[in-house]
Amino acid sequence: MDNTIIIGIAVLVGLVVGFAIAKIMEKGKATKTIANARKEATDIIKEAKKEGESIKKDKIFQAKEKFLELKAEHEKVIINKDKKIAEAEKRTRDKESQISSELSKNKKLGERLEEQIREVTYKSEILDKKQSELEKLHKSQVQQLEVISGLSAEDAKSQLLESLKETAKTDAMAYLQNTLEEVKLTAQQEARKIVINTIQRIGTEEAVENCVSVFNLESDDVKGRIIGREGRNIRAIEAATGVEIIVDDTPEAIILSCFDSVRREVARLSLHRLVTDGRIHPARIEEVVKKTEKQINEEIAEIGKRTVIDLGIHGLHPELIKAVGRMKYRSSYGQNLLQHSREVAKLCGVMAAELGLNPKLAKRAGLLHDIGKVPMAEVEVETPHAILGMQWAQKYGENKEVCNAIGAHHDEIEMTTLISPIVQVCDAISGARPGARRQVLDSYIQRLKDLEDIAFAFNGVQKAYAIQAGRELRVIVESEKVSDDKAAELSFEISQKIQTDMTYPGQVKVTVIRETRSVNVAK
Repeated sequence: MDNTIIIGIAVLVGLVVGFAIAKIMEKGKATKTIANARKEATDIIKEAKKEGESIKKDKIFQAKEKFLELKAEHEKVIINKDKKIAEAEKRTRDKESQISSELSKNKKLGERLEEQIREVTYKSEILDKKQSELEKLHKSQVQQLEVISGLSAEDAKSQLLESLKETAKTDAMAYLQNTLEEVKLTAQQEARKIVINTIQRIGTEEAVENCVSVFNLESDDVKGRIIGREGRNIRAIEAATGVEIIVDDTPEAIILSCFDSVRREVARLSLHRLVTDGRIHPARIEEVVKKTEKQINEEIAEIGKRTVIDLGIHGLHPELIKAVGRMKYRSSYGQNLLQHSREVAKLCGVMAAELGLNPKLAKRAGLLHDIGKVPMAEVEVETPHAILGMQWAQKYGENKEVCNAIGAHHDEIEMTTLISPIVQVCDAISGARPGARRQVLDSYIQRLKDLEDIAFAFNGVQKAYAIQAGRELRVIVESEKVSDDKAAELSFEISQKIQTDMTYPGQVKVTVIRETRSVNVAK
């Protein structure tokens, strides 16, 4: 027991002593570690101070270099400014010297000018004196000439002026004639090209219509059936159609007479149906005429539709389409109105395209320009067909340019668009081409006679002939009374007289012929 206690005490003492020794050793190590740390810290501080000094020196060196660079740049700027200032001062000195030289030159010029002014003044005084002397001399010479010639100065002057006027007038007329010819060749060259190309591109058939239609029969026996008992059938046909039926001795034919082509066509088709069917009596006549009128109205609408489709015209009012269809049964001076309107529409489209205008609008105006000739109802109107057509076009919502072209194509109203003169020109082209229209013989002969009478009204005219359907007037003058220069003047005066006093299609060429003959007989 005691040994155990002793051993325990010994172990305890050993542990205490070991702990104390461990503490002492640990404290020694800690002291040594602290000393080492202090030494390392001292070394680090020294190194940091060295690096700081080095960085400080580098920064100072860089700052000095930057300062030197900035200083060098500043000095360059100052040197450039000094150089510019020196150049400006030099230019200023040069300008001052130049101005000084200019001032000296101006002073010399001023002195020279004053000297020249004095010379001019002196010469002007001398000229005034000479002028007065010349006037005196001129008066004395005029007085001497008056005494010698027996004429006063005013009489001689008037005679001279008359002579000069006649010469100047003759020269002026010759010059004017040459100038007019030159202007026609140059100014109308492009227009002539456009018109010729347009005409060449448009080809339509010539149509001549009459106021009567001939209805052929298989035999003359049918004439009696058409006349009917006591003429009741023929009276019924005339009353229903408004057409006069002429039954004469012409074999196998009767004549239908009416100015309205539509009614004449209705009568012709009705007679054809009645004769084919064989039943001819008043009730049947009225029934057939009504059916035929309905058929014709449908055909008119179809013709109008086909026409606007062929010409590429869209959006036309149905009433205007019907008016276009009715044109087929109308004629103007023997020219079918629908063919004329189609021709004018095509001409307008081609011409508008050549001139850079709207060809569709021009076609529309060309097609509708004569709708005033196709009345919407059987009424008597005194309004010109151009104005009436314009009113209908406005009523059915046509374009303002189209309405103006319709109303102005015969100059009833003022033209306000470029399409209007095109429609007028194309209407004249279509109507004036050979074979398009026929004229009454009396009016044609009268127009030729009027042309010749205008020529005979001038002095010196011996003979006058209107040729080429009145498109040329040839005038033969007396060589003793009319000179060559006077012939040119006479040609111009006759053309102006024709242009002022007459109305005619196209142009009239005036040719004055002067011939001199010397005849001797050898025996």
